[in-house]
Amino acid sequence: MAVDPVTVNARGMKCPWPALRAARALRDVQAIVIEADDPIASRELEALALAQGWRFSALGDHHFALSRPA
Repeated sequence: MAVDPVTVNARGMKCPWPALRAARALRDVQAIVIEADDPIASRELEALALAQGWRFSALGDHHFALSRPA
C-alpha cells in the first residue's frame, strides 16, 4: 500500500532548519517531500537520510523526498 508523502515547506530557512524540520516530520509519517531553497539543503538532507537509514531523492527545483524504510 503506497502512502502519500507529507509536504514540508522549509523555503527561506537556512540550514540546519530544513533538516530539523524533515527529521521532526519523519517522526510521525513514513515519507515527506520537502521544499528547501538553502543552497546547502540538498547536502544536509542527504546526510540526514544517510545517518538515519532513510531514502533520499532530489526531485529538482528545490524539492527533495525522504522516506523511512517500511
